[in-house]
Amino acid sequence: MAALVVQTIAGLIWAGGAAARIGALEAAVVEQRSVAERLARLEAQGETTRATLARIEAQLSDE
Repeated sequence: MAALVVQTIAGLIWAGGAAARIGALEAAVVEQRSVAERLARLEAQGETTRATLARIEAQLSDE
């Protein structure tokens, strides 16, 4: 009977630790998602800037 109680307590402690680790992983995923969205926006802005610069360089070389 004592072994069953000890095993139950150990299982509950393990489950609590696993829940904490899962919570930390979920928070990291949410943070990575927002970073990925910002990176995608920056990449789009960089492409637009490169296209604008190419257009300006073409106009200057025509003049």
